[in-house]
Amino acid sequence: MARMPTLYLSHGAPPLADDALWKRQLANWSAELPRPESILMVSAHWEDAPLTLGATRTVPLVYDFWGFPDKYFQVRYPAPGSPGLAEEVRRLLGSSGHPTHDDPERGLDHGAYVPLVEMYPAADIPVLQVSMPTLDSRELFRLGRDLAPLRDQGVLIIGSGFTTHNLKLADYTNSKPVPSWSMEFDDWIDRAIAARDVDAVLDFLDKAPAARIAHPRTEHFAPLFVSLGAAVDDLADQRAVIDGFWYGLAKRSFQFN
Repeated sequence: MARMPTLYLSHGAPPLADDALWKRQLANWSAELPRPESILMVSAHWEDAPLTLGATRTVPLVYDFWGFPDKYFQVRYPAPGSPGLAEEVRRLLGSSGHPTHDDPERGLDHGAYVPLVEMYPAADIPVLQVSMPTLDSRELFRLGRDLAPLRDQGVLIIGSGFTTHNLKLADYTNSKPVPSWSMEFDDWIDRAIAARDVDAVLDFLDKAPAARIAHPRTEHFAPLFVSLGAAVDDLADQRAVIDGFWYGLAKRSFQFN
C-alpha cells in the first residue's frame, strides 16, 4: 500500500457550498489523491483535552455555527465511523504517552464535513475526527509524528483550518482589495513551507509578518502542525494546492508527500 500524503486545507464556513470555484478546487484535489482507506480529521473547531476521539460510528453532524440560512443545517454527511482506526490511534498515542478519551456521540463538525462533502461526496470512506488537546505548535507537531504510521495504512490525515483567520477584519462584501496583513502572512507561510523551514513555521507567531493580526487566536492555524508533523520525517515534496483569498482571508492549502 502506497504511503498517503497529509493535507492542510482551509475549510471555509458553511457557505463554501455556494462557492463554485472552491468546490471545484476541492473536488479536483481529491480526484488526484490516492483513494484513502479511511480519513483522520483534525478540525480547528474541536479543542478538547485529553485528545478525544469522536465519530467512531455514524452519528449526526455537529452544526457548530449560527446565523446562517436553514439550508446549511440540512446538510447530511453519513460517513461510516472507523472503530478500527480509532483503536489504532489509541494504540499509537498510548505507546507515546498521549492520553485519549472517547466521545462516541460527538459527530463531525463543519471544519470536517464541509470540505469532505466536496472532496468525497459519496460519504463512503470511513472518517474519524479527533480533537486538538492543545494549541501549542510543538505539541501538535509531536502528535502528528506519533500519528505518522497511519499513512502506511491508507489513512489520509487532514488538518482543517484557515491560513489567515481574522473574522473581525474579514471583508464580507468581497469587494475590497485583499488586506496587506493577509497577503503578507500568506506569502510568508508559502515560502516557509517551500523551504521546509519547520522551525520557522512552529515559531510563526514570532517569525511571520502580521501573525497576530492574521491569527488573533491560533486554532485555525494549529491543524497545520499535526499534518506537517505526520509528514516531516520523509518530506520529499510539499506544495500549495489551493491559493487565493475569500473575504480577504487566505485559503491557501497544502499537500505534504
